Amino acid sequence: MGANLQEMFKKLPQVSEILESEEILKAYEEYPESLIKDSVRESIEFFRNRILNKEEFDFYNKDVIDRAFELMDKNFSPSLKPVINATGVILHTNLGRSLLNEKVVDNLCKIAGNYSNLEYDLDEGKRGSRYVHAVELLKRITKAEDAVVVNNNASAVFLTLNTLAQNKEAIISRGELVEVGGSFRISSIMEKSGAKLVEVGSTNKTHMYDYEDNINEETALIMKVHTSNYSVVGFSESVSGDELRQLCDEKGIHLIEDLGSGSLIDLSKFGLSYERTVKDCINEGIDLVSFSGDKILGGPQAGIIVGKKELISKIKKNQLLRAFRVDKFTLGALEETLKFYLDEEKAIANIPTLKMISMPKEEILRKAEKLKSMIEKEVDLNMEIVESQSEVGGGAYPLDKLDSYSIAIKPDMKVSEFERSLRLSKDHIIGTVHDDTFFMDLRCIFEKDFERIVKVIKLNTILKKMPMWFNWILL
Repeated sequence: MGANLQEMFKKLPQVSEILESEEILKAYEEYPESLIKDSVRESIEFFRNRILNKEEFDFYNKDVIDRAFELMDKNFSPSLKPVINATGVILHTNLGRSLLNEKVVDNLCKIAGNYSNLEYDLDEGKRGSRYVHAVELLKRITKAEDAVVVNNNASAVFLTLNTLAQNKEAIISRGELVEVGGSFRISSIMEKSGAKLVEVGSTNKTHMYDYEDNINEETALIMKVHTSNYSVVGFSESVSGDELRQLCDEKGIHLIEDLGSGSLIDLSKFGLSYERTVKDCINEGIDLVSFSGDKILGGPQAGIIVGKKELISKIKKNQLLRAFRVDKFTLGALEETLKFYLDEEKAIANIPTLKMISMPKEEILRKAEKLKSMIEKEVDLNMEIVESQSEVGGGAYPLDKLDSYSIAIKPDMKVSEFERSLRLSKDHIIGTVHDDTFFMDLRCIFEKDFERIVKVIKLNTILKKMPMWFNWILL
């Protein structure tokens, strides 16, 4: 080992020395003792390993302390962090899907910081039910007889099938046996529910006679499923809810539908394909309709079942309901979100998901020009505004694209390094990379975040000019 490396090893401080420093002693006011000690040990080990790797660099006790604080902050901060969505995908499942309106968030804070009447009947002064909350709003908006809210739509589908078709047959078209995110398959959830799955028709074509020929004394229901993240086009055919309603009435069986994203208003006016709303399904005579709360609806994660009061009552009596019950935060957020739907224009203006879907292309261009100008004032960067296409996401409108604008950046470094530095920054900017270019779609970026984006990009440019060993502060 060279003399220089030996000297570097001698400079490594003892753990006790760093722990007794003024800066670390102050850390006890914010961080747990065990975390402080572990971080100091890891920091010293970090520099020891660099020396062992025969790196020649200069460092002082302050560098060790700074590294320890970085580790404390990293390990003590929540694993769930806010990010800036520059992907252009509105309902990005990996990024948390729907955002909540500020008024909804304020109500959540009130619910979280106080006791509530979650299961208390204020009028009667006795125990109540959590399943009464948001029901009247859902009935008014969808025109259904009754409703029940559970923790997610998979639970809603499972409970519906378990309640109505356990040990009995449930008929579904092969073209609707979908697999959605996380390898979640409709066929699997049907089987787990205790229903006997009966597949009819073919992948691309299912006729009325396919259903008719498979109904027998063991048949409990016919199930329709929104194909969500894919679409069968071309030589295809399916049977409508209206037609199936007539068949089910003749045979004395139930008709249910998993609508997936479950839009409450017609979004075709904003350039999207027409899709049946929850109210459309109820008007067609579907007995029970299930859908998500955190997709097109624009609320919290929840599974919502609306439909016939008699059947909803049976679901409420299912002992498994407790395993899938919804909490007070979800109910509070859902109820406040649903209030906007009493006025369609207010819903579009106030629910972030709908606001982003309906955002005019001209507005997105204005935002792109403003952000680009702000970046140019701080950083000399090769970038331009380009036309792009956003997506609704969350399995909704799989074939539809929304015209948008992006800022395309060709950094002086490898684009992978640039992307990584923005992603790992304190503001966690998540964009996309194509053809050695980093893209930030402006549809889902808020103007309140522009200054933060500029600061991150500016810092990234500065760090590029620093020695490689300095880049660990990004972490």
